[in-house]
Amino acid sequence: MELDVRRLFLLAEIAEYGSLTGAAEAMMYTTSAVSQQMRRLEAEAGQTLFERRARGVVLTDAGAALVARAHAIRRELAGAESDLEALSGLHAGTVRIGSFPTASASILPLVLTQFSRQHPAIAVSVRSALRDPLRELLLMRDVELALFWEYDWSLFEDDAIETERLLDDPTVLVVAAGSEVGGTGPVKLSSMAGERWIIRADGHPVADVLTRSCHAAGFAPDIAYDAHDYQEAQAMVAAGLGVALAPRLSLTNLRDDVRLVPLDPQTPVPVRRILMGQLKGHQPTPAILGFQDTLREAARAMPKTFSQQGQLGSVNQ
Repeated sequence: MELDVRRLFLLAEIAEYGSLTGAAEAMMYTTSAVSQQMRRLEAEAGQTLFERRARGVVLTDAGAALVARAHAIRRELAGAESDLEALSGLHAGTVRIGSFPTASASILPLVLTQFSRQHPAIAVSVRSALRDPLRELLLMRDVELALFWEYDWSLFEDDAIETERLLDDPTVLVVAAGSEVGGTGPVKLSSMAGERWIIRADGHPVADVLTRSCHAAGFAPDIAYDAHDYQEAQAMVAAGLGVALAPRLSLTNLRDDVRLVPLDPQTPVPVRRILMGQLKGHQPTPAILGFQDTLREAARAMPKTFSQQGQLGSVNQ
């Protein structure tokens, strides 16, 4: 049995559009031509690949298996094209970056500005997503490089992706500007047991940070408000509704009516690690190598940037 790859791709199009007619229109073929190609593919496979229904087609198990293989072949072909581009040593083109929201609002703008100054001929595109969708973007080669995060209890692990630790993002306490908390320096989290807390909603990882940290400090947090983003959380803190914990990178756009307080080094509060990830075994293009260097430079500069802002004395690397 020898399967025609082009027919596999056509079967994948039929699966996507749900009918031979839909696939034919998308591919600018006639329906009869598509039907003929599918008969040949079924002859090659020796099995029925789909069943015709009144409103389209439904894949058989054999058809679904071949569609999955077709997607894998497409990914490998895209990888081959990318490898050839890297070997050509191009100094122009595009860079496709993936990022998560707080990195996109903090470190990434610095990198994009610096990189565009150094390499104005290279077009950069950015896709922002949560961690699992971002992982899929990288695996599908929709992006070439991605920023991820991890905590000790939520490690980023994928056999197909290699990562480099860029930056440690400490957890800090957010209080109202007029609060007496932290007036004499870093505070122990255990001293905050009587406070009410602003927490991130919808199972956000920072909600887990608060719960774990407070329990480690010997108390359960009294939740006053579930915020859907960090600006909302800051607003509730400023209004005196409670205090909050947040990763430092999420607070680059700090309100004037809140203040950041470092936590005592002995406080068992976790640090979020920021990672740079790419596919294992993938040869990066010269443009990607340059972008990685700019990312590393920005990561090294972040503690100084925070200090100049006067919002925290230091950030642990």
